[in-house]
Amino acid sequence: MNSFQKFNIKTFAITLLSIGLALKSICQSDYRIPKKTKKILFLGNSITYSGQYIAQVETYLKLEYPKNKFEFLNLGLPSETVSQLSENNHANGRFPRPALQERLSRVLSQTKPDLVFANYGMNDGIYLPFDENRFQKYKDGIEWLHSEVEMTGAKIIHLTPPIYDDLKGKEYSNVLDNYSNWLLSKKTDNWQVADIHYAMKKYVQNKRSLDSTFTLAKDGIHPNETGHWIMAKALLIFLGEKEISQYTNANEVFVKFKNGPEIAILIEQKQTILKDSWLTTIGHKRPEMPKGLPLIEAMKKAKSIENQVKKLLK
Repeated sequence: MNSFQKFNIKTFAITLLSIGLALKSICQSDYRIPKKTKKILFLGNSITYSGQYIAQVETYLKLEYPKNKFEFLNLGLPSETVSQLSENNHANGRFPRPALQERLSRVLSQTKPDLVFANYGMNDGIYLPFDENRFQKYKDGIEWLHSEVEMTGAKIIHLTPPIYDDLKGKEYSNVLDNYSNWLLSKKTDNWQVADIHYAMKKYVQNKRSLDSTFTLAKDGIHPNETGHWIMAKALLIFLGEKEISQYTNANEVFVKFKNGPEIAILIEQKQTILKDSWLTTIGHKRPEMPKGLPLIEAMKKAKSIENQVKKLLK
């Protein structure tokens, strides 16, 4: 057997594994957020910090279940990893990638979440071809995060990494396939894992059958508005909201509710105010970030926005 044949067999095996894991994630029973849940925390990198998918999830749950009193906090930090790795010349040498390990204990002790969503992987292979040592660093970081959250009594749901567009590089696209497959395999350890990776991959493949240049991320990394909706939709389906699958964008969903689009705008404003304030209050090692309002002032503004949302929900 020559090396080319070996490569094809390996590629075929990985493809079968990917399909199997993706199907398994679809068939997994729904996860319902317990009604006693109050504070829901999102951790991740710049894609989470950008936060459109989080605002869309909160908006939908607010519109569909107005009596629930979930409080969403977005504490995603751009450039962050759980692998504790960084490129030699990251950000043109201005600063190394921050690691979640530096701030997690402060985040958990100060926010006291009941439920944590964690979205890591995109930065953790530092945009290099697959390497077992880097992969192990990612796995070690995720295992550590899972343990640290559970020790507080909170529950954690892991999100598979968003896709890296293979038009920008098939090698790193395959890295994130591997990272996603491993995370999905952790379901056998009774982990809760929401698969956004293969939802995005399937969407792009379908679009590329009509337009070979289609992309969800011009830079290969950061999803556009449609990409964030695909992420939000996959997460909502994981949370049992199966009817959401018929909608192609967030606005299609929100317009069916009274004052839905207005509420969506307000919730995104609220999350933006709170995330910058909380990040500054808790502290981190990522320079060039907005400082945000003092936390007390930010919480007052958030409360005012919440009151506006309550009026619009009536």
